[in-house]
Amino acid sequence: MTTHAPQKIRTPDHGEPMAFTDATEAVAQVQKLYNEATQFLGDHFTETVLNGAPENTRFRAFYPEIRLRTTSFAGIDSRLSFGHVSEPGTYATTITRPDLFENYLIQQIDLLIQNHGVSIYVGPSMTPMPVHFAVAQDTSITVPQEGAGEFILRDVFDVPDLATTNDDIVNGLGFTFEDGAWPLAPFTAQRIDYSLARLAHYTATDPSHFQNHVLFTNYQFYVDEFEAYARAQLDDPDSGYTSFVATGNTIITDAKTPIAQPAKMPQMPTYHLTRKDGSGITLVNIGVGPSNAKTATDHIAVLRPHAWLMVGHCAGLRNSQRLGDFVLAHAYLREDKVLDDDLPIWVPIPALAEIQVALETAVANVTELEGFELKRIMRTGTVASFDNRNWELRDQTGPVQRLSQSRAVALDMESATIAANGFRFRVPYGTLLCVSDKPLHGELKLPGMASDFYKDQVLRHLLIGIRAMEHLREMPLARLHSRKLRSFQETAFL
Repeated sequence: MTTHAPQKIRTPDHGEPMAFTDATEAVAQVQKLYNEATQFLGDHFTETVLNGAPENTRFRAFYPEIRLRTTSFAGIDSRLSFGHVSEPGTYATTITRPDLFENYLIQQIDLLIQNHGVSIYVGPSMTPMPVHFAVAQDTSITVPQEGAGEFILRDVFDVPDLATTNDDIVNGLGFTFEDGAWPLAPFTAQRIDYSLARLAHYTATDPSHFQNHVLFTNYQFYVDEFEAYARAQLDDPDSGYTSFVATGNTIITDAKTPIAQPAKMPQMPTYHLTRKDGSGITLVNIGVGPSNAKTATDHIAVLRPHAWLMVGHCAGLRNSQRLGDFVLAHAYLREDKVLDDDLPIWVPIPALAEIQVALETAVANVTELEGFELKRIMRTGTVASFDNRNWELRDQTGPVQRLSQSRAVALDMESATIAANGFRFRVPYGTLLCVSDKPLHGELKLPGMASDFYKDQVLRHLLIGIRAMEHLREMPLARLHSRKLRSFQETAFL
């Protein structure tokens, strides 16, 4: 009877987990472990490609891990929505790209140390690092598709695993790690690595360029205006903005530098007006439809932005509205369908006071209208998001009745998705739309129908979104990250 020797597994020697009471030192150790793991996998992958796979050997490295143990029910500052665990126990999170998340990690770890008065432990986790993600930053290495190489990839290296690439934590499905530890952060390292790879693909910009404040739009015109605004800010030495990054990772710091159009545009062209601390503004043209809206927010969420807003076009549903009027959403009728399995439609999506005030203040500042006069050009109310762009061409009886019963004032295909995913991922969200057609009143979106008022308002719309983000930037995180977005047993990390 033939017997096979057990596979020999070679791993880097990381030593024992280390305790830290200083967040910066803890993150430095995370970076060290991450670098060792990626270097180990990168070196052995290159060697294997060149010389073939060694017999009966697997090369395996593990993501670094942050771990917290607390035994006390001592009270914490109940005003904070993050930075603490809800009850005694063991909590952990796997970490990837500590270079990208350095400031975030230091901030979150420091809050844990302060609030609980305990050490943070840093060591290797039990989650293998897929070779694809380990070498993602090395442009000289390409991992071939399974079957395209000289050896069977998954026999020698770990590959992405859907068992650890999911949204179980944010969806509240009772996720725990293999040893029973509860999650410290909303995403596992593999889930983050997966999204970072998808972001680079869909937006054609490196995730490192994304800023903490994200604007979504469904109209290319806003991209042109954003670039013009960015150039004006780069021309102002007191603006605080340091660069403009266009799709294709083209970076300019001089307002006069031309930007060449990429030969092939990505699915979601993305642009970044950056500040040194990451508090700038990112604009994503998600195009039309709830699927794109979900895809974009699914992946941007792992970057833990401080806020995201939808500034797009919509159909006005009231006779009193004009083309170019604004709609500030304070509720959503969700008929987009794409999030029903992750966030049931019976879950309310509340308006966030901080976002609403920032948007209304920005509208007032840009239009120079206040109080009752502001009602001439802006309505607050329910925004409905449908998954059928041509709903008007079918029997309207059902949809119109639901729109009326919900008190909807506007309809689009993206806003409810972006707000619902903001709620699901604990990212502050909001919506300010511009009326571009009125299908119930015969004003269709056709060439030549736009008035001068509409054209002027569109020019103002993006500026209002930018002004709102700049207002939110000045707000303390403890105020911006509302407790409305936190459930019974939340992760300590934002």
